[in-house]
Amino acid sequence: MKSRSRIHPLYAEMGTTVFERMSALARELGAVNLGQGFPDGPAPPPLLKAAQDALVERSNQYPPSGGLPELRAAIADFYTAQQGLDLEPADVVVTSGATEALACAIFGLVQPGDEVILFQPAYDAYAPLVRRAGGTPVSVPLKAPGFQYEATAIEAAVTPRTRLLVLNDPLNPSGTVASAEELGTIARICMAHDLVAICDEVWEQVRFDGQRHRSLMDMQGMAERCVKIGSAGKIFGLTGWKIGWMVARGDLAVALGRVHQFLTFTTPVPLQWAVAAGLGMTDVLDELHAAWAASRQRLGKGLEGAGFAVLPNAATWFLCIDLAASGIELDDRTFSERAVREGGVATVPVSALFEGEGAPTHLVRVCFTKPDAVVDEAVARLANWRASL
Repeated sequence: MKSRSRIHPLYAEMGTTVFERMSALARELGAVNLGQGFPDGPAPPPLLKAAQDALVERSNQYPPSGGLPELRAAIADFYTAQQGLDLEPADVVVTSGATEALACAIFGLVQPGDEVILFQPAYDAYAPLVRRAGGTPVSVPLKAPGFQYEATAIEAAVTPRTRLLVLNDPLNPSGTVASAEELGTIARICMAHDLVAICDEVWEQVRFDGQRHRSLMDMQGMAERCVKIGSAGKIFGLTGWKIGWMVARGDLAVALGRVHQFLTFTTPVPLQWAVAAGLGMTDVLDELHAAWAASRQRLGKGLEGAGFAVLPNAATWFLCIDLAASGIELDDRTFSERAVREGGVATVPVSALFEGEGAPTHLVRVCFTKPDAVVDEAVARLANWRASL
């Protein structure tokens, strides 16, 4: 009689994420890492000082599971000021990073047999979390280069078993943002079919060209059926701090707090104090944004000068190179593999962030939040390697 594996089949069959793999190759080969998304520059000194002060002067014991009261109030106030949302501190649950927030939301809302709409490309944690909760991911591919949300495609994916959809706006890896019309379409579909929307909005503050973020939660009829997820790591470029949060109303917030208490229970309290202080540091936020905008322009112009076609970008830390439009006949996975090994630059193939059919094979993602010297070195290496193809 064949014995059952001790490992859950979802994890037994799971490989290493593309981000971890490309970063490992970059370390092994001494390549410039434009694959995994994180800024290489120094952390803002006022935030580091806030964390240091909290470590010494504040309690280092358990805070309330839902989060430090001062941080929950700061998040609610931040969204009121920045996005016009009417929130209370009780609507906020602080988590150990946005991925834990996603896990809480999915585990708390998805039941066995439920279907969950995932727009592709997608953060590669979405589908495994849905499956682990007993749900079925249903993919709706978005078409390059605009990656727009089309009502007919979304409606076609809805069945009587559909319970939720996950919206990542701004969208990683494309750096595109949903228009007001697209958000309105998604809101109407959610209301018509009684769907809850998990809104992964971690890139909400990393938008360029004067565009302000509008949350799906702000659309008419959506305040009570959204779980809004944010990330201090993305807002401040401090990805290792792993401070995230969920924002929801009423019974949703209460239920998600219950899930959180049995995942991580809480998250490091000195960092919570620092983020609470940081959300009020508008000058720090402005300086970070200006630096990222300059890096975006530098990498984009450098790549274009080297003959690469770069898709328009409105948000996130990423640009996408169109290989076909650049005259490169390699598919994205082959390009990324060869670029890190032969060219000394790590990138991410966009098709790795798709499930099912409809994945483009001509786009690679590169991260631009790097020091000028690193950006210039990456461009030079890619240009030299391309000339050898």
